[in-house]
Amino acid sequence: MRADRDRHTTAVAALLAVAGLLLGGCSSAASTTASTPGSASSDTVGSAPAQGAAAGGGASAASAAAASGAPPAGDARPGVTPLEPLPAAVPAALAPYYAQRLDWQPCDDAFECTTFKVPLDYAHPEGGDLALSAVRAPALPADSGSGPGSAGAGRLGSLLLNPGGPGGSAVEYVEAAASSFDRGVRARYDLVGLDPRGVGRSSPVTCLSGERMDAYTAVDITPDDQAEIDALVAADKEFAEGCRRQAGDRLGHLGTVEAARDMDVLRALVGDERLNYVGKSYGTFLGATYAGLFPTRTGRIVLDGAMDPSLDSLSGNRTQAGGFETAWAAFAGDCVKREDCPLGRTEQQAGEKLTALFQAVDARPLPTGDSGRRLTEAQATTGVIQAMYADFLWPRLRTALADAEAGDGTGLLKLSDSYYDRGADGSYPNLMFANMAVNCLDLPAPFAGPADVLRAVPEFEQSSPRFGRDMAWMALTCSYWPVRATGSAHTVRAAGAAPIVVVGTTRDPATPYAWAQSLADQLESGRLLTYDGDGHTAYGRRDACVDGAVNRYLLGGEAPENGKRCGA
Repeated sequence: MRADRDRHTTAVAALLAVAGLLLGGCSSAASTTASTPGSASSDTVGSAPAQGAAAGGGASAASAAAASGAPPAGDARPGVTPLEPLPAAVPAALAPYYAQRLDWQPCDDAFECTTFKVPLDYAHPEGGDLALSAVRAPALPADSGSGPGSAGAGRLGSLLLNPGGPGGSAVEYVEAAASSFDRGVRARYDLVGLDPRGVGRSSPVTCLSGERMDAYTAVDITPDDQAEIDALVAADKEFAEGCRRQAGDRLGHLGTVEAARDMDVLRALVGDERLNYVGKSYGTFLGATYAGLFPTRTGRIVLDGAMDPSLDSLSGNRTQAGGFETAWAAFAGDCVKREDCPLGRTEQQAGEKLTALFQAVDARPLPTGDSGRRLTEAQATTGVIQAMYADFLWPRLRTALADAEAGDGTGLLKLSDSYYDRGADGSYPNLMFANMAVNCLDLPAPFAGPADVLRAVPEFEQSSPRFGRDMAWMALTCSYWPVRATGSAHTVRAAGAAPIVVVGTTRDPATPYAWAQSLADQLESGRLLTYDGDGHTAYGRRDACVDGAVNRYLLGGEAPENGKRCGA
């Protein structure tokens, strides 16, 4: 499924998982500077490995994926074919785009900004352009590096970053993260953020006013009768129609393949022969797509919190529900050991109390301290889901749940609002609109209508007793999308590419660990790096093992051994 905040705070709020958007079209923005990538710290965050987790890629990864309910990886999966690379030579019709000159200008304090053009439709470049925006943090002076390989080393070019989403602003991400990146990496790379087409500053898609988004976020996503189903369908249709009306022809050209082709144009314009890249969550799908399309132009690629491109939308949503259930179990197990836990003293009690709270809020929304807004069941669920993205949010969730039991929904509403990045003035950024637009283009809708959802709910609830029903209904929005999907499930081999590092966290809620195993197994040169711990994504979580392995790779090209494990 986001306040007057300064620019740094706003951007940091998008770091962890703008990243981890729910595949049904909902997003999350849970994050703080503690999750800034490349942060140099020896503090280890994490706990014991998840039971039954495989130790590496290859056959063990495929077995673990099958045990988790995900389909086996590899090209032999029925109905799933590999993403084929594009021709190595730049087509003549696209040559003018690759020949542009970037005009970097000072912007946003210590950064440099530029814009450039790409075709709206790569198949028909004569049909008009889109303007895309990028930012860079120029490399630090050579003697400022402190990481491995920094001393006396020359520049390596640009390192393109993407925080995920889809819909997360890479411009804001770079401006928030640059100061916390490993200084060795900073000394050898310009950090570059490109807002993908339709996102942030790059011809952004908008769909609803703030007032209508408030209504959209509050609508019941666990309908109990036909009237509530009709209200949910009406909300989804209003969202889709708003996007069609305001985005026009752009709405059919915001898919990941086109965004990956835009990245290749920027690679050429910054003067790099190969793309060096760190992508988180959906950013892994974008990066893997680039590698599949342009394997010979693929440099040092890190895919953290990996998505599995071989899953169809139904399978992806269902297995993601299981990821949130895994994260809930970790939270509940921690909570019941603490004095301030409002959920009882056993994990079973915790689950029962949460279910009872949702039911009570469904029957009677709670008052909050926000201008008469009341907390609905949908917002209460969203608030809990938001806190699953990072264990540093768990204390805040305990307090919010205790307040809700006492009749005050303010804490859960604030968590829900941060999930959507809602401003204190009631405004919403472009994140959710772009998220839905990209997701609905990349894969066909999992459901034709409410009857399909009702049939699928039992399987979703089997994957996640806590969140399965909600996430099944969340996936309905693309059923009413005004343009047809242009993508489909596929594997990515990227044959001939340099080593690609795939990072997976064992109890990641938004991108389940099995997805990282599957992607690493699909990629011909994939190297799986495992973080045993909680939360969404791992690089920059202050685990010296993960950060060290990634930084050594970025600086020296030394990819970690496939199957390397980090964390407590």
